[in-house]
Amino acid sequence: MARVEDIDLNEGIAGGFLSRERTVAKPGFNRWLVPPAALAIHLCIGMAYGLSVFWLPLSRALGVDTPVACPDMTVFSALVTTSCDWRVSDLLIIFTLAIVFLGLSAAVFGGWLERAGPRKAGVAAAFCWAGGFLLGAFGVYVHQLWILWLGMGVIGGIGLGLGYISPVSTLVKWFPDRRGMATGMAIMGFGGGALIGSPLANLLMNGGDLFNFHLGGLGLAIHLPGFRSPTGVGVWQTLAVLGAIYLTSMLIGAFGYRVPPTGWAPASWSPTQHKSRLVTSGNVHLDDAHKIFEFWLIWIVLCMNVSAGIGVLAMASPMLQEIFAGALIGAPSVGFSALDLAQKTAVATVAAGFVGLLSLFNIGGRFFWASLSDRIGRKTTYFTFFALGIALYALAPTFAHIGSKALFVAAFCIILSMYGGGFATVPAYLADIFGVQYVGAIHGRLLTAWSTAGVVGPLVVGYIRDAQIAAGVDRALVYDRTMYILAGFLVIGLVANALVGPVSEKRLLQEKSTAAVSGAGASVGAAALAVSAWQKAAAVFVWALVSVPTLWGVGKALESAVKIFQ
Repeated sequence: MARVEDIDLNEGIAGGFLSRERTVAKPGFNRWLVPPAALAIHLCIGMAYGLSVFWLPLSRALGVDTPVACPDMTVFSALVTTSCDWRVSDLLIIFTLAIVFLGLSAAVFGGWLERAGPRKAGVAAAFCWAGGFLLGAFGVYVHQLWILWLGMGVIGGIGLGLGYISPVSTLVKWFPDRRGMATGMAIMGFGGGALIGSPLANLLMNGGDLFNFHLGGLGLAIHLPGFRSPTGVGVWQTLAVLGAIYLTSMLIGAFGYRVPPTGWAPASWSPTQHKSRLVTSGNVHLDDAHKIFEFWLIWIVLCMNVSAGIGVLAMASPMLQEIFAGALIGAPSVGFSALDLAQKTAVATVAAGFVGLLSLFNIGGRFFWASLSDRIGRKTTYFTFFALGIALYALAPTFAHIGSKALFVAAFCIILSMYGGGFATVPAYLADIFGVQYVGAIHGRLLTAWSTAGVVGPLVVGYIRDAQIAAGVDRALVYDRTMYILAGFLVIGLVANALVGPVSEKRLLQEKSTAAVSGAGASVGAAALAVSAWQKAAAVFVWALVSVPTLWGVGKALESAVKIFQ
C-alpha cells in the first residue's frame, strides 16, 4: 500500500496510469526489456549534439541560396526580425540554452523524478523534447528566432534533462550486479543520437538514399526526395518530421519502463557479493548528498574529465586541419595557410571523417568502460581515465610533430572513448557511494558539472588557440600548449578521484533501501519474477528495434571516417 507522501494529489486518470505504482513489474517480467526502453529515449535526445546540421540552412532560411544579411542587426532585433536571415552566432544560442536547461532541469526535477517514477518523467521528457522541435518548426515557418530559443532551447533543454536522468535510478535497481553496464547501455544512446539524427536530418532537407543495398543481382534502395525547394531550405518540415518521430519513440520508451518490486534482486546475487569498501550498504538522502565531501570530489572528477574531452570535441575539425593541413590530401609540404579554396574544402571533408570517428569512440567507450567498471571498480576506472589521458595529451604534440596521423588519431579516439566512458560510469559511481534510493536525483544535481565543463573546456581551447595565432605561432603548433593544459585538468581530476572514500555510516538513512534488503528477501523477489518465454522473445524484438537505426547511423559515420586514411 502506497504511503500518503508518495501519492501525487494531481494524478487523476492519466496521472494514475503514469504513476510509479503502475510501473511495478509483474511476475515473469524480463529486466532486459528496460535498457532498450531507455535507449529509445536517449537515442532521441542525443540529437542535441547534432543540432549544428541546421545552422547553415537556417542562416539562409529567407535567401535560400544566399543569406539575406542585415549588417546592423543586434541580438534583440534578430529575435523578432521577419526580413533578415539569422546569423550562425545567434543560432548557436539554441544549443547553449539546451545544455544549460539540461543541467538545471536535471538538478531541479531529480527529486520529483524519484517520487513520480521513470514513466511519468519519460512522458514529460517526450513532450518537452519533441514539442521543442515542433515549436521550433513553427518558429522557422513564421521566421521568429525567439520561438526557436524558447522551443528547442528552453523547453527542449528541460526535456533533455528529464530524459537523460529518467532511466538511471531504474537501471541501477534492475542491475545491482551490473550497474556500470546497465547505465552504459542507456547513456551510450545519448552519444549515438547525433549519428542517427544528423544524417537523417540532412536527408530530409536535401534528399538522398536512406538505404541502398546491393548484393549480386539483388538490390534494395529507399530514396528520400528532400524538402528543399527553390523557395525554401526545408528546415521547418524536417523539424516537424523529427519531432513526430521523437515523440513516438520516446513515448514507446517511457511506457516500456518498469521498476522492480520491493525485495527484488537477480537470482544467485546478494548485496554481500560487493566486497569493496566504497560500495555502501545503505542510502544517503538527497538533501544530504551535497553536504558530503565525496559528492564534490566526484563533481570535480566529472567536470575535469568532461572539460578535457569536450574541449577537443569542440575544436576537433579545425585542429586536425590546422595541424596536418596538406598531409591530409597527399600534400605534406603545404601548410594550412598555403592551401587554396579547393584544397581547404577537401581537407575539411577529411576532418569531418575525424569528427565522425571520434563520435564512434565516444559511443563505444560509454558501454566498454562502464561495463569494465563492474569488474575493476569505478575508482580504478577513473584512475585509468586520468592516468592514460594525461599520457596521451602529453604525447599528442609529439605525434603531430613527427607527422603521424595514425598515432594522433588513435590517441584522440582513446581520449574520447574515456570522455564518453566518464559519463556512463558516473551514475554507477554515485550508486556505489550514496546508494540507489536517490541516485537519479543525485545524478541530476551532479550534471551541473557537465554544464560547467561545457563552458570551461571549449573556452580554454578556443582562447589559447586564438591567442597563439595572434602571437604569430604557426597553426601547426598552436595546440601544443592546449594539450598540456588539458593534461593539467586531468591531474586535478586524478587527485580528486584519489581522495574519494566511503561515506560515513552516520550519513546513511536508518531505513535501508529496497536494494539493500537481506539475501533471503532478494531470493524471494527473484523467484517471483522468473522470466517467461514470451518475455525473452519480446526482449529480442525490442533490442532489434533500437539496434537497426543505431547500426544505420554507425554505417554513415564509418563512410565518412574512412576518408581520413584514403
